[in-house]
Amino acid sequence: MQYRKIGQTDLNVSVISLGTMTFGEQNTEHEAHTLIDYAVAQGVNLLDTAESYPVPPRPETQGQTERFIGTWLKKTGKRNEVFIATKIAGPSRQLGHSSHIRQGESRHNRHNIELALNDSLQRLQVDHVDLYQLHWPDRTTNHFGKLGYTHTEHEDFIPIAETLLALDSLVKAGKIRHIGVSNETPWGVTQFINIAEKLGLSRIVSIQNPYNLLNRTFEIGNAEVSIRENVGLLAYSPLAFGHLSGKYLNGAQPEGARVTRWERFARYKGENAERATELYVELAHKHGLNPAQLALAYVNSRRFVSSNIIGATHLEQLKVNIGSVDIELSDEVLAGIEHIHQLYPNPSP
Repeated sequence: MQYRKIGQTDLNVSVISLGTMTFGEQNTEHEAHTLIDYAVAQGVNLLDTAESYPVPPRPETQGQTERFIGTWLKKTGKRNEVFIATKIAGPSRQLGHSSHIRQGESRHNRHNIELALNDSLQRLQVDHVDLYQLHWPDRTTNHFGKLGYTHTEHEDFIPIAETLLALDSLVKAGKIRHIGVSNETPWGVTQFINIAEKLGLSRIVSIQNPYNLLNRTFEIGNAEVSIRENVGLLAYSPLAFGHLSGKYLNGAQPEGARVTRWERFARYKGENAERATELYVELAHKHGLNPAQLALAYVNSRRFVSSNIIGATHLEQLKVNIGSVDIELSDEVLAGIEHIHQLYPNPSP
């Protein structure tokens, strides 16, 4: 396993980290523990979760993912071997699927941040988390595939300074080591940095946004901010909901797979996305590579990526995904990727 620092921190995290949003929906507690056991044995030391997990979010299962991680930590006693990253949900007015969390009051003010964090700590059975992230902005902006920014004058959103003050107090209390953002824009990242520096508050160290061969929009603005300001990307959806493995090509619907089970996961569908995926899969096979490992190795190789958040519902998937850390893409393969990207640039932003 390879390791990198997240931002300006002492967290030396594995290039591959384990995403856990299937735990409690597609994976049982026993299966979740088996997947964590294998990942940690391979050197993975960052577990990423959220108060709203598993997905799709439902009142009946909310928080179950954190509970499964908590029981694993208690059973194994390996808290000191892993970094725990979790997230507070954003306002439900933007995403109706979070309206069951705190009766829809998932705002980024002191009251809700303290409630959310304390609940997460209880479910995780820990006294602190290593990274606490804002799952999506409190203000209305573009995320989760939304295009066409529409500005709302005099919008009622929690000021970033207020959010930072609340987070900083929890850092000082020892409940959070570092803070980060997720599904954020270049404007948002720079605001969080500038306001924190002006007020002498804890600085964000990471941004968790989607990044994969079908969606490289992070490179437009956020990548420069990430490198210049030392805010590492925790890349999520590196396989584009599994599409880049090729398993959904030609109309295939693997039994039990996320895209098969839930129609809402349609972000990486579409004619151009399908054609681009076909070409990436062909490129992988031409060079004797596993398509999933090609896609993951590309993400691993980017300078602005601190860790690549992979997910898996089966052990064999996990083995393949973690194995991508040992793949170094040749100049010829990288040129092939850029050629396909020019033909089909960001078909699923």
